[in-house]
Amino acid sequence: MMLMQLLIVLLCIIMGARLGGIGLGVMGGLGVAVLTFVFGLQPGSLPIDVMMMIAAVISAAACMQAAGGLDYMVKVAERILRKHPQYVTILAPLVTYTFTFLAGTGHVAYSVLPVIAEVAAETKIRPERPLGIAVIASQQAITASPISAATVALLGLLAGYDISLFDILKISIPATLIGVLAGALFSMRVGKNLVDDPEYQRRLKSGELNDAHVELKGADNHFKACASVFLFIGATMLIVLFGSIPSLRPSFNGISVDMPLIIEMLMLATAALILMLTGTNGLKAAQGSVFSAGMQAVVAIFGVAWMGDTFIAGNLAELKSSIEGIVTEMPWLFGFALFAMSILLYSQAATVRAIVPLGVLLGIHPMMLIALFPAVNGYFFIPNYPTLVAAINFDRTGTTRIGRWILNHSFMMPGLVATIVAIAAGLLLIQIY
Repeated sequence: MMLMQLLIVLLCIIMGARLGGIGLGVMGGLGVAVLTFVFGLQPGSLPIDVMMMIAAVISAAACMQAAGGLDYMVKVAERILRKHPQYVTILAPLVTYTFTFLAGTGHVAYSVLPVIAEVAAETKIRPERPLGIAVIASQQAITASPISAATVALLGLLAGYDISLFDILKISIPATLIGVLAGALFSMRVGKNLVDDPEYQRRLKSGELNDAHVELKGADNHFKACASVFLFIGATMLIVLFGSIPSLRPSFNGISVDMPLIIEMLMLATAALILMLTGTNGLKAAQGSVFSAGMQAVVAIFGVAWMGDTFIAGNLAELKSSIEGIVTEMPWLFGFALFAMSILLYSQAATVRAIVPLGVLLGIHPMMLIALFPAVNGYFFIPNYPTLVAAINFDRTGTTRIGRWILNHSFMMPGLVATIVAIAAGLLLIQIY
């Protein structure tokens, strides 16, 4: 019976991923309905705190985008890349990592990808090298950002173990940075040099490559854009501060306010301040790409996490008896489950919320779960995620591509190197701490 239920869960996930958009969330809701009405399982708990935190963070990030903050950040990144073009393979992933770290979403990397491709081509560096690892870096930073949906979800699940936000960040930030740098160093030797690449030579001879120059216009109002960025970064720093030092939080009857509420209050307040101080229309924020992508994540977590909780709670005894021994002896194997599920879910936050509760119930140490956190960055494995597709399209030289066998694409090796090294670094760091 459990295997049949698991098949239903996987089928809903696969179909939801194929539908795209809010498809993953609504298919999760369908899965809950089937598990409840057909198999008689009690509906699991709704991930309300996680959904509300993501909504608050996305609201603030969307307001920053509407005020021109993201355009300003991209313009600064363009100057850095054009000033040191020979180091583009190292600088590009650091730029996209920083963007995602500050904004909490990897979708902010879209704007800088064409600049990376052009700077590389102008310097006669194979664009596949910086573009591949830049996309991977934007994913790795999700598991290091203090305001990303995935980090927020992990913090909520580990709150009962007296784990603070700083406990997560002191492992995830250095681990993912080490992984990204390892991936960048590896990428410097990927493929033939640009001038020797047959596809580049073909396009050059056929006249497909023109002298088009990408020039980003930057923000319309420099002051408003800078103000929105500083307000957003200030709120992020306050979240880290309150998350790291619980005594700074307001307390009532001797009980400190929980971090989910702190994050929600600070981010909604920041969104309001950005709109008021910059004179930005709130409707414009709701129409931006950041808000759209973020709300899709909320719906995805709503359905998938609810379905996951329903399945796990309904089969807890059988799950524990079948895999508890293996996971107890080799807890690092749980990382394979996280990686595999992230390939299906296309969301780090949804993967955390759906799978980590099982790890908690199996008794895996919370610090081990933090070390394995970067394993949720597996959705580069199948090359159909929007940022991967965008990077391929922005590379006019044709070096960034999907191979004949689908899985031999430009992002596979940088992604595997960055993820494996990040997990290895995390496992080493938890021993040190």
